[in-house]
Parts: sequence; C-alpha cells; structure tokens
Amino acid sequence: MRTNARFGLAVCLFVVGWPVLAQGPLAPQASYADSGHSTVRLELDGKAYLVDVAAGTVQLAPAGAPSSGAALFAVNCARCHGSGGQGMSSTGTPNFTRRDLQGRLTDQQIADTIRNGKADRMPAFAGQLNQEQISALVAQVRSFGGASSSASGHPDTQAIASGTGIYQPGDDVLFTLPTGRPVDARALIVNFSHRFAYEPAFTGTARGAQLFGLDDFSLSSFGFRYGITDRLSVDVWRSPSFINRPIQLMAAYSILEERHEAPFNFEFRVSIEGQDNFRKNYTENLEAIFSRSLTSRAQIYFVPTASFNDRRLVMGSLQSKFITDQPGINAFSTGVGLAIDIRPTVALLAEVIPTVENGTELGIHRPPFAFAIQKKIYRHAFTFGFTTSPGTTVSQRAGTAATFLNSPSADTPAGLFLGFDLTRRIF
Repeated sequence: MRTNARFGLAVCLFVVGWPVLAQGPLAPQASYADSGHSTVRLELDGKAYLVDVAAGTVQLAPAGAPSSGAALFAVNCARCHGSGGQGMSSTGTPNFTRRDLQGRLTDQQIADTIRNGKADRMPAFAGQLNQEQISALVAQVRSFGGASSSASGHPDTQAIASGTGIYQPGDDVLFTLPTGRPVDARALIVNFSHRFAYEPAFTGTARGAQLFGLDDFSLSSFGFRYGITDRLSVDVWRSPSFINRPIQLMAAYSILEERHEAPFNFEFRVSIEGQDNFRKNYTENLEAIFSRSLTSRAQIYFVPTASFNDRRLVMGSLQSKFITDQPGINAFSTGVGLAIDIRPTVALLAEVIPTVENGTELGIHRPPFAFAIQKKIYRHAFTFGFTTSPGTTVSQRAGTAATFLNSPSADTPAGLFLGFDLTRRIF
C-alpha cells in the first residue's frame, strides 16, 4: 500500500513537473497541505497543485487563499507562532504543542482570537478569512497539541496531563494557600469555601451522628476572580459576620509561567481587607507565589506574605457594634504546600503556614495546617479536607482555631475540623 502510494506520488510529480522541467531549471516549492501529511501543495512555474499522495491524483489548487488549515497557518500565522505552532520568544506567542495550554482553550476562544485578534499583539482576520477557513485554522491549532478529544469537544483530561511536565492546579487555592493558577483573559471564576470550625472532626462523642462536624454551623465565604489579561487578574472575596465580616479586594500579576518556558511560576499579589463590610480594621497584604512542577502530576508551592496592620483572628457578630476594633500588627508568614495527582483528575493536597514575624502578638502558637483531597473536572474542582484555620482571606489564613475559639488546644491535630472548597469557571 505504501509502495503504491509512493509510486503514485512519483508519477504525479513527473506529470506535473515534466512540462516545466523541459523548459529549463526551476526551484519548485513544496509543502504539506494538511496535518496528516497526505496532501502536498506544489508550486511550479507560478501555478499551485494539490497532490494527493494516497490517491495518486493531482489537481490545480483553488484560486485565492489556501483553504487547508496547514496552508492557512503557514501563510498567516507561522511568522509569529512558528511553523510548528511552538511559539516564538521574540514575539511572545504561546506554545500550542503544550497540552496543558490546549486544555485551557476552547475551540470558540481560538476562533474568536483569530477573528478579532489581540490589541497590539495580533491582527484581526475577520475581513480576510471566511468561517470555513477560520474553522480549518482552529483544527490546525488543535493538531499541534496532539490531544484526543472527548465527546464534549474538549481535549481529554488524561491526554492533556500526560507528557507535558507541567502541573495544572485544579483551583486557585490548595485548601487555603494560593496556587497562583493562571487565568485566561476575560475568564470569570467563582470560588466558595466552607469551614466547620466550631467543632473538631474526631474528638468528643457521637461525631458520626453529627457527620463529623458537617452538621454544625459553617463559616461560608465566596468570591469572584476575573482575568483582565492572560497575566493580570482582579479578585473580590467576602467572609461571614462570625469571622468579622471582611471584604478583600485583590489584584494579581503573573510574572513567570512554566507554560511560557519559564523555570518556575511566579505571581505577585496586592490586596486590602476591611472588616465589617470594609468599614474598619483594614489590613494591607503583599504576597509572592512561587511554584514549580516536579512532574506533570506534582507541584510544590512557596508563598511568602507580608500583612500590614494584621488583626487577631477572633469571633465576630451579626451586629456591627460587636465587631471590635483591634490594634494593627505587622506580620510575615511563609506558606508551603504540595499537590500530588494520584489519578488524572484526583489530587492529594497538603499545606502549612507558619508566621515567622509577630505570630505571638497575633495569638498564634502553632502554624495552621491542612490536608485534603481534590476532584478536578472540566472547569470545576471540589476539595474536601481538614484544617486548623477558619480563615480564608490573605491575613486570616495564618490564624488558627485556637485564637478564634479561645481554646489553646484547637490548633493541634486533635483540633482538626472539616471544610471544603468549590470552584467553577463561568466563562
């Protein structure tokens, strides 16, 4: 079969090229016209021919712009994205051969980018390419990733994860500690957290009857994250009255990313919190998030954080007058975390957040810690675990239940309580 195809190709090239060869020397131009390398585009003497290697046929290429994805990419995209879609450092274009990047892109996002371009970075092709050609380009971009597709039309999670060498976090946090997960431009993500901090999960009687604490009162927080660009994002977060009703406003900028060939990930965040719905007890935070993939299934995290005018993590109230004014204390913490995928969509997580400056003044005797299991589904993640910290804002996450409950033993392993996180990418 292969021999016949090669023979057919040789005959086709001879038929096409002989009339021109008879007239003198020439420099024919040949390129593959499809990602499967079954069709060759041959340019001779000002004319273009399509050579079907398998069928052994030759025909004139349609006039005007090429219609195959490979030819369209070569003409319109390769100069900035590289001939194989690998991206170019000189133009800052993404590497489409990385399956983790393919997993974060939908066909619609790729088509919209081709159609509308990007300001100061990529021209719009809406007036140059028709819908059929844009669809062909989308398929060509997908072919660079080599990922299989699921029935929903999105790359298969297991195929994306394998062989990239880059870990893909399932959530913006491990359990409380941030992961610095990249956000796409114009992406909207909603996050929820629930902490059942009032009772330990294992000590005491009849814990099974109370579902190990899930039947107790929960501290439930939620927030939204929005990608202004693929590097800059903003975030708003709100925690309940019984933890002093803070609102947190944040801006984050991704400086280095492994998916852009950097040796590690580095994100810098600035945030401000105000208790009693941003009316008082303001705390300003600066944090750096460093992470590095150990393999495509494991990643480590290091999060140094400076909090100015931090407050003790004490219980609040439904009434504003009982949310007390507290003195501000400058503090510095260093969070450390680890994520390991034990299945393509299941991860084990662990974190600890020691306060190395003014922890005693904040009533922190032992650093909070947590461990959890996470299920990652397309655009969703659910994390279930145990922790000793009821706080979820930047400054409160380093506090422990010992201060919150005024119980010195509540930050020991016996004081671990249940909690869970939910995340959902809206678009």
